[in-house]
Amino acid sequence: MTSGAALAQSAPTASAQTDSTTPTEIALDTLTVAATRSIETRAVDALAGVSVITSDELQQLMASTTQQVFFGIPGTTVIQNGNSTQASINIRGMQDFGRVAVILDGARQNFTQLGHNDGAGSFFLEPALLSTVDVVRGPVANIYGSGAIGGVVSFRTKDANDILKAGQQWGVETSGEFGANGPMGFGSAFAATRIGENTDLFFGGTLRTQSQYTDGDGNEVLGTGYDTWTGIGKLTFRPADFHEVKLTALNLDSTYTTGNTYPGTGTTQYNTDVANRTVTASYNYSNPDNAVFDWRSTAYWNQVNQDQTKVDGTCSSSTGCVGDPRSFTIDTLGFDVNNTSRIDLATVKNAITIGGDYFHDDVDNQDNYGFGAGYNPSGERSVGGAFVQWQADWTKWLQTIAAVRWDSYELSSDTTSGTSGDRFSPKITVGISPFEWITVYGTYAEGYRAPSVTEALVNGEHPSVSPYFSFGFLPNPDLQAEVGKNKEIGVNLKFNDIFSKGDKIRAKANVYRNDVSDYIDINYMTAAVPECATAGWTLCYQYQNVAEAQLQGFEFESMYDAGVWFVGFNATVSSGDNQTTGAPLVSVMPNNVATTLGTRLFDNRLLASVRWQWVAAKTEADLPTDSAVEPTDSFNLVNAYLAYQATEWVTAQFALENLLNEQYTIYQQFVPSAGITFKAGLKVTLGGDVIATATPARIVK
Repeated sequence: MTSGAALAQSAPTASAQTDSTTPTEIALDTLTVAATRSIETRAVDALAGVSVITSDELQQLMASTTQQVFFGIPGTTVIQNGNSTQASINIRGMQDFGRVAVILDGARQNFTQLGHNDGAGSFFLEPALLSTVDVVRGPVANIYGSGAIGGVVSFRTKDANDILKAGQQWGVETSGEFGANGPMGFGSAFAATRIGENTDLFFGGTLRTQSQYTDGDGNEVLGTGYDTWTGIGKLTFRPADFHEVKLTALNLDSTYTTGNTYPGTGTTQYNTDVANRTVTASYNYSNPDNAVFDWRSTAYWNQVNQDQTKVDGTCSSSTGCVGDPRSFTIDTLGFDVNNTSRIDLATVKNAITIGGDYFHDDVDNQDNYGFGAGYNPSGERSVGGAFVQWQADWTKWLQTIAAVRWDSYELSSDTTSGTSGDRFSPKITVGISPFEWITVYGTYAEGYRAPSVTEALVNGEHPSVSPYFSFGFLPNPDLQAEVGKNKEIGVNLKFNDIFSKGDKIRAKANVYRNDVSDYIDINYMTAAVPECATAGWTLCYQYQNVAEAQLQGFEFESMYDAGVWFVGFNATVSSGDNQTTGAPLVSVMPNNVATTLGTRLFDNRLLASVRWQWVAAKTEADLPTDSAVEPTDSFNLVNAYLAYQATEWVTAQFALENLLNEQYTIYQQFVPSAGITFKAGLKVTLGGDVIATATPARIVK
């Protein structure tokens, strides 16, 4: 089952070491620095739309796709057709071309393959590699780099600390799963060791295979099979007190057969081989006795190479003939640095963070037989920026965060002159906590997104779609960058010992409006437009600036946990339109609500939960008149999960997804989702050789 836009709070996961009368940690209580990059705080206390997906939640979800990782995150949807492992993220109706910054172990993921029904900004990920995920919604995320006017998703993969328990010198974690709809299979093995007190080594890999699944009507969904393997290695060493250096290498390889329509029989299909390679090197310094320097830095290289060979369909000047190859490659080099200084003046606690980031995209797309490289022109883009942020805790009940960011970009291609621009973007947040159990905050934040190589420089005649006419794409080197101006009011709630000792309620709610100036959208033009007529085209397309687009919505995330049982409720309501024409924006996802109900038994060794989610229909009235995206019906999904920790080392898991065998297709996707699916898994962890614990000064966390 793929969860799509629906929401359902991920349930807290039990531990065999937890007393049965005490609730386990709720995700909203998880510590994160996602909102400010400077001060560690709990997600429920963050003055922003922040959600955290913990390792315990990831384990319980048994996610086999990137889409399932985000099961239960407000305002956040992963778009991922079943005939591809390629995924893209929509936050608050913003998606494509870097509007949502996707970061994997500090490295930006900037791949784009534009085409019929293809995402204009996507990435490839194996869920089993993940340790935690941070989601920040809205332009408040611009401290993570240029372009994040929709938000940021930061993935952290597993390392030695996820395998080794306190005092262990070595550890091994293996897991295996199988599923009945496909069938599907999965296996992983990770190992870690501590070499002395201050060096950690982690390595491992995964293998996942999926056969073609059946939908809710019992029909086999062609093209939904794939094979993916990964390899990962990390070396962490601490050369001196409070200093940490981490080197990471990650490789993902995925093969599948995909097309742009469904069903695929008789239409253009491609055998696809994707390699996603990431190398990062980070250096951090954190000394609790040093108020001036708290340093974080990362340098990275990411390459995505997608090779495709046409295996089905008729010969066409647009797609070539069977046997013809094409490839899409992007190399991204970048770095990210920031330092936080903490200064107390009288009773005011201040944190001043200064940082900067830069990345360079080198796009090399080849299609000598069709128009794949026409949709996706080769070229280069350089984007950089710097920011200053001041967080002040004036009293126990008043906090402010003020920031300003400067962005600059340049882009060019081999055939078209380039474009450039720069801008300052401010942010101000005020949080008031009149009582311990409530915080109310208000934010105004701006974000700046440079146009991509494709948007500004796509150029040329599309191969004729009939004997009677052809059409083309016009470049727009004068395309202006988008500016998001977000207004947000939020409420954070925390209650303890409400109905029984130890129970707790956590909730976050917000309303927002994001006014996007110079919103970039593709525009349809006829021969009456001089540029089209000059080129001799009957019609043409060009990315142009819309004076203003407006997106608004409401988000709610909550969980009540009494230890033996827990219940959660989430909701997202959103809308958006082109303020010039009044037409709705096609990128706004359907409204949705979800609930979770679960229990923990047998001293918390057994955890069971049931989740129901409802997603609203997307009708023709909700779409612009010239939209190529199909309307979708509303649907209900029911999922059940069961986990049993037999021993300290062995955990068995079971999942029954789409229990009602609902037939549905998620909005902005064209491949039907899976029908009822059964999964079973077993995880085994081993470790030993207790060593002397290093001093806190040597072990930096």
